Parts: sequence; C-alpha cells; structure tokens
Amino acid sequence: MPDPLEAIRAVVGDAGLITGEAVRARPGDWSGRTSCGAKAVVRPRDAAELAEVMKLCTAARQPVVPAGGLTGLAHGADANEADVMISFERMRAIEAIDPVAMTMTVEAGVPLQAVHEAAAEQGLIYAVDLGARGSCTIGGNIATNAGGNSVIRYGMTRENVLGVEAVLADGTIVSSMNAMLKNNAAYDLKQLFIGSEGTLGLVTRAVLRLRPAPTSEATAILAIKDFENVKRVFGLASKRLGSLLSSFEVMWREFYELVAVESRKHQAPLPGGHGFYVILEATGTDDVRDAAMVEALLAECFERGFAEDAVLAASKSQRNAIWAIREESEVLIKALAPGVMFDVSLPLPRMQEFVTGMRAALAAEWGDDVRSLVYGHIGDSNLHLIVSPRPWSDAAKKRVEEIVYTQLGGFGGSMSAEHGVGTEKREWLHVSRSAEEIALMKQLKALLDPHGLLNRGKVL
Repeated sequence: MPDPLEAIRAVVGDAGLITGEAVRARPGDWSGRTSCGAKAVVRPRDAAELAEVMKLCTAARQPVVPAGGLTGLAHGADANEADVMISFERMRAIEAIDPVAMTMTVEAGVPLQAVHEAAAEQGLIYAVDLGARGSCTIGGNIATNAGGNSVIRYGMTRENVLGVEAVLADGTIVSSMNAMLKNNAAYDLKQLFIGSEGTLGLVTRAVLRLRPAPTSEATAILAIKDFENVKRVFGLASKRLGSLLSSFEVMWREFYELVAVESRKHQAPLPGGHGFYVILEATGTDDVRDAAMVEALLAECFERGFAEDAVLAASKSQRNAIWAIREESEVLIKALAPGVMFDVSLPLPRMQEFVTGMRAALAAEWGDDVRSLVYGHIGDSNLHLIVSPRPWSDAAKKRVEEIVYTQLGGFGGSMSAEHGVGTEKREWLHVSRSAEEIALMKQLKALLDPHGLLNRGKVL
C-alpha cells in the first residue's frame, strides 16, 4: 500500500504535517510521561482538509487516531507507529454565539475553558464542566460524552450538544448542525458520534446549547457519619433546593483525609474522622434567597441528625478552596501511583454495598497491602475509584479489574460512567452491554468504517 504522507502534506501544507522526532517530542497522554507513538501527526485546518486526508487514508488503508486535549483516562487516543494521529489543534475557532437562541458554534479543537469564557461574556454558561477544562477540547468531550460536576442539573455532553459536523472514514462530511431544541425529523444522526470515541466518525464542528448564567452560588461541605445519612441528605437537598441543586459530590473518609488533612496542600474546612464528606452546591439568581435556602437545609440536616458538621462558603475564594479538594489529582497520583482508576456507575442506594463488597474482596487478596480511595458525583450515580495493590504488577492490575468489574456486574452497574471505554476497558464491555447490543455496535462500525481505520482497537 502506498504511504499517503506526502499526498497528505500537499493537502494540509508543511505546517499541517509533523513527522520524525517532532512527533516523539509531543506527549502521548495527559500525564506527560509518555510520548506520541504515531508515525505522523496531521493538523487539518477545517473539515474540508480533513475530508481530503481521510480519502487518502482510505485509499492507502491508513489507520488514524483522533486526538483532542489528551486528557482522557481510558487510553482512547493511544497511537502506535502504524497510525497517523489527527490533531484538531488548528481548528480552534468559536464561529458564532447567538445570545437569544443561546447557542454557540465551535470547531472541535476549542478548549472547554475557552467556551466557558466566551459564554460568560454573553452572560451565559456552557453547563458541562470538569477538572481538565483548561486542556480538554470540545471535540474530545463530544467523542467521550463527558460528564463532570454539574450533570445532576444539566446532564452530560449529550444533553448540551444540539448539532455536530463529522467526517466519515471515506471522507464524507456529514453536517447535522442543528441549532434548535426541537428537531424530530427522522434519525438524530449526531447521536452516532457523541460518545463513540472517534470510532464512527471524526467530529469537526458542533452547535452547543448554552444556558443563562446563574448569578448566585451557595456552596457547602458537610461531614456525615454513614452512607445512609448521605442518601438522606441527598433526598432532602433534592426536595428543598429543587432545580437549584447543581452538584452533589461525595468523598469517602480516606479520600478526604489524604487530600485535605494529610497532604497539607489544602486547608481542611472540616476535621477528619467522619465517614463521608459531601459538597453540595446550589446555583440560582438571588444571593440572599439561595444562601438562606442552603442555610435552612443545613439546619434541617442537623436537626434530623443527618449531618455532624458543615461549613457554608462565605466567599468565592472559600468556594474554590472547597472544590480544589475534590478536584485534586497531584496528591492522589503521588500517594497511589501506580494504581488502577475506575469510573463506574450504579444505583445510588447500593453504592456503599458495592464499596464494602469490593474492599472485602481486595482485602482477601492483598490484606493490608492494598489501598483504595472512593469519591464521585453520586447524585448522578457516578463513582470514581482508585485501587493500589502492592507489590504492583500487570497481573495485580488485571486481578483488581476482575474484582471490581465482577462486583459491579452483580449490581447492574456500568463499567464506564463518563470517561469512555478506549482500550483500557474494552475487554470489560460485556459487563455493561448485552451480546445483542455489542453485535449491533459492531454492525454500525462495519457500516461506517468498513476498513477499520478510525481509532482501531478502541471500544470494540
């Protein structure tokens, strides 16, 4: 098969094609500890250039790996020497903002934070938010159906994207740039690409749904004795705050004490020693009313014995300090690396049962030589787990995955709540999807990418 690189250079220009040692100088993932393994990096300027590139790759049977901000945790953008990486870093235009219809049209390479800032200038928000906002891109968020901190109120990326444009494996440009909340004209084709991790098509542009920016934030952190009371607090907060409740994050004791107490990197708003720590946030349009509602909620939690201690942020800086504990990563990596990170979902009422069973199984295998941290957006059924057995080995990693996913399957949970599948979780897809579902996925893949060129080996 002919090498398409010189033909690709003719399409994208010298600035659009990176080869040789310059490829190895680029990071391979979010950690910065690996280098890009692709034989070349292609940087198209628009969908038309990408379409021509894909036509050449199809003719040469050249596999491609799409890359956004490389912040994914499932190895969905890993590339090897047989792959050409498609980078969207030259496609960073915010093309239009309609403050009346509350939409924003962007190219795939726009960083999430840039979208937030552009929306804020119009008194609006793009409601998807996550810790990697400064590096992750809209195209990557769409490809993985990213979640984040506000899913409980606004939904995941899927609920915040009105339309997409994508390039198929054969170079066909499918433009489904719908800008309306209601469009029920046959199949909603954008859903093929949202969450498909670049295996069915490469997203190049999108129409994002914006919302009115809240003008108030009331943020509290609570110390709670046990998970039964965590559930009670969530139920009460949902009733008392209604649609104002935008976040409900829970940290198990071990997580909070490591990050907020032991590390000394953060000033602990509450002492350690409690079973659980909850961050809840209400956002609205009336500072006084909303703060009063949260204060009343906290008082009721104390009266009913649901909470043992609490702090209500009195300033933006205090609010940010609380959230910094939840979004901490450096301390976790230093304390638990190497370890296995999990992103799972399961029914909220059974979360502690799952955690207890998982930890018992881990202890049976490693005794005291295993550490696990648990935290997550439990209001939307999502748990994050970090498990670090010692001594570390590939066999130990495999055994940890077997324990966690086997336990999860018994609860009817999902092995990927918001981070995607990539290669990291591919062999465990059967835990959450039936044989019939997987067969249909393979049929879609064969139809849209018959030569298996788009992010091959990922997801399926």
